[in-house]
Amino acid sequence: MFRFTFFVLFFAPVAAFAQQPAQNPEAQPPATAPPVASAPQSVPQPVSAQVADAEAAIDKADWKTAEARLDLWLAAHPADPRALFDAAYVADAQNRLDDAAALYRRALDANPQSFEAHLSLGLLLGRQGKLADARPELVAATNLDPGDAGPAVKARAWRALALIDQPGPDRAGDTTEASKDLLEALKLTPETTADTLLAANLADQSGEYAAAETAYRRVLAQDPNSAPANAGLAHLLIARKQYPEAETLLRTALAQSPGDPALTAQLATVLAAQDKAEALPLVQKLHDAHPADAAITRMLAEVLADAGDYPGSDHFYVSLLAATPNDPALLIGHGQNLIRQLRYAEAFAAFNKATQLDPANPDGWSGVAFAASRTNQPSITLHALTMRSKYLPEVPSTYFLWATAYDTLHQNAEAAAYYQHFLDSAAGKFPDQEWQARQRLLLLTKRP
Repeated sequence: MFRFTFFVLFFAPVAAFAQQPAQNPEAQPPATAPPVASAPQSVPQPVSAQVADAEAAIDKADWKTAEARLDLWLAAHPADPRALFDAAYVADAQNRLDDAAALYRRALDANPQSFEAHLSLGLLLGRQGKLADARPELVAATNLDPGDAGPAVKARAWRALALIDQPGPDRAGDTTEASKDLLEALKLTPETTADTLLAANLADQSGEYAAAETAYRRVLAQDPNSAPANAGLAHLLIARKQYPEAETLLRTALAQSPGDPALTAQLATVLAAQDKAEALPLVQKLHDAHPADAAITRMLAEVLADAGDYPGSDHFYVSLLAATPNDPALLIGHGQNLIRQLRYAEAFAAFNKATQLDPANPDGWSGVAFAASRTNQPSITLHALTMRSKYLPEVPSTYFLWATAYDTLHQNAEAAAYYQHFLDSAAGKFPDQEWQARQRLLLLTKRP
């Protein structure tokens, strides 16, 4: 949600926030979708009277009767693919997912060309969060003839693939592949609102913001209360720093969907970015409603830090680090709080660990540089500043750290040069440090 940008040092605390793309509830992997299965319609084997009776019971959702008929038949015909599929469907419908998966696999062993079994197994594995296992089953389904099931059911296989292939919080994904999957689905069936939302989300993730905005607004024109469309459009407005417009949109959306966690989190982001005091109580209320949500807890920690409650903020950072001790962003947030509590040695340890885990994180190197300066480690300060400079330009505070580190090491020419760089860039904004720099320059450049 938020990312507090460190390294204004003691000069002037400034907060910045970076928003992540809103996740569409309607554009999630099959892990969050209801099971989609039906009695087979394209299996060519003749139907026995017992299996026909079982399917009649399935049509009435009489699972007990259907299961009894199928168990009796399969005891004598263990390789009947249609009966195995029906038995899997009955288990699936009763949420006995492991039993259903085993039966779908047996049905595929008996008939590897069963479109229904591949599709149903893929969707089931998706609901279990086993996306890597689900994908090949869905791919197989897209390459088979759905028979009497028709193109609409095959389109569901393509849509499920698109959901798996899209990038997510815990997977890299491939927006190009997901877009191709969605296009294949649209060749078979008309576009749905969920399709438009998924297309918008994929465009957003690909950086095609104009296309994403058009798609989100198209959904909102039909359904102004669509929470995922409002969240997606709000994300785009936040990314563009159009905070007042985003705030208006989110307040309207929340009036229709009170307490929606995604919309509430985005509103808190917008309020915090505008330095509005309402952000903190809003995030606290959100955290009270979802105390186990790590993302919301992280947001609360960052808003508390922005509000100046460093001990309160750090309480949550320490809690989060207990669960994920190797998260560089958490270590940096923790280190920032320690700096502001003047606990420099502990801060140095946190920042140092963060840079070991993520050597390309400039905020980590900023923290190392400042903490090393405050713990009298000028050589480490210089190394950290060198690493930081690979990713970010110099600012007055870094020029000052370069100067004081060289000064401590008695490298006078370098110190004098950086004090001058600092004075040239400071422009009267940091009077205490500017006075110190001028005094040191007089001494360093004084001729005998």
